[in-house]
Formats: sequence, structure tokens, C-alpha cells
Amino acid sequence: MFDHVDLPVTDLAVSATFYRAALAPLGIEQGHVSDASAEFGALSLVARPPREPMHIAFIAERREAVGEFHRTGLEAGGRDNGRPGLRDHAPGYFAACLLDPDGHNIEAVHRSPETRTRWTWLGIGIP
Repeated sequence: MFDHVDLPVTDLAVSATFYRAALAPLGIEQGHVSDASAEFGALSLVARPPREPMHIAFIAERREAVGEFHRTGLEAGGRDNGRPGLRDHAPGYFAACLLDPDGHNIEAVHRSPETRTRWTWLGIGIP
């Protein structure tokens, strides 16, 4: 659905450290980095003050990765915004949320294979 997302951050170095730790269990590594941005796949952290907090949810291939995301994100300075567990949003929706250094709500989600297949079939985003 998206090619890329720019996420404004106050302190690029602090945020990049957080995202390197939190996204590693999801298989997302830091790519290009400069004084103005740091890329993590389709997510680009950009050095400019955020106007308001955003919510971004990442796909987790395994439920265990959701827990690892939460644990490593907390260790890297994130704040708990929802411990790993099933949610009422949809059948099989297993997620955890963290607040990053700027207060953005960052989520890791593992959904049932049936849900992912249905979304792909409907053409709403998940290949």
C-alpha cells in the first residue's frame, strides 16, 4: 500500500538507537543513514520536530517476535503502551505497543495466516 513513510523525530541518534533495537526482532535493519535521516526499510526517520504523535504498526512473522520487539524496545528506552497479547481488534490479532522517544505509538502485530490471506485477496495491502 505504501512505498515509504517519513517519521519526524526530535533526536535522530536517540531514535535510530531505539528503532535498531525494537525492529531487529522483526527482521527490519537500518539501511542508509545521514545527518538528516535514518532508513529502516520503508520507514525513514527524519530529523525535524514532530507536530503530533503517529501510530505505525509493523508485521511480525511470529508471535515470539512481538514479545522480542517489546522487550528490546523497552531496553532501548521505549515506554510500554501495551504488553504482548491477544487484542479484540480481529481474530488472532496478537500485538504489543511501545512509545518511542517522541511519543509515537509503535506496534508489532502478528495476525493469523487466514486473516493475512483474506487481506491479500481483498487487495488491501498485505502481499
